[in-house]
Formats: sequence, C-alpha cells, structure tokens
Amino acid sequence: MTLENPEDNKLVVLAKATRARTGAAQGAALRDLDGRTYAAATVNLPSLSLSALDVCIAMAVASGAKGAEAAVVLGDGVVVLDALRDFAGTDVPVHVGSPAGQI
Repeated sequence: MTLENPEDNKLVVLAKATRARTGAAQGAALRDLDGRTYAAATVNLPSLSLSALDVCIAMAVASGAKGAEAAVVLGDGVVVLDALRDFAGTDVPVHVGSPAGQI
C-alpha cells in the first residue's frame, strides 16, 4: 500500500531498509519538524533494549529536534507510543506495518 504523502513513503523505504540490513525485529523512521529523517532498528542487548522507534526519537532529540511530523514502524512486536507522545504530542501520524512494508 502506498501512503498519500510521498514523504511518508520515504519513511517506509528507510524503515524497511534499516530492518532488512540489521535483521532486527523492527525498523522505524521518523521525520522531524525541520524535515530531517532518522532511521533505526531495534536494539536488543543484555544491558539495553530499545524499540526502533525509541532509537529514532533518541536520535532526533540528540540532534536538537523539537518535534516530529510523522513516523513509520515496520516489523514484529508491539508498538508503544509513549516516548513519541512525550516528544511530539498526540497529533503525529504513526504508520505501522509488516516487515515487508505493508501499511
């Protein structure tokens, strides 16, 4: 399925490529209010576990972003939006899809 916003489709491509490259359970991509994008995969170490979306949010915050326009999460597992809501509010669209990129 193709999203209406071409910029959101770019997020799907980034999330899918990141997940495939790493073999992680999830891949995610986020676009900040300045149009910068962040792509990440799930981190699952004995001492650190982060969802792919949490990693994207951390990257955006560390880069000085003040919010987000949209996010995509692809893969297996539950998508928890608490950190995104803390960072960017409740109006940010989040597109959730399969590992293959089907939204």
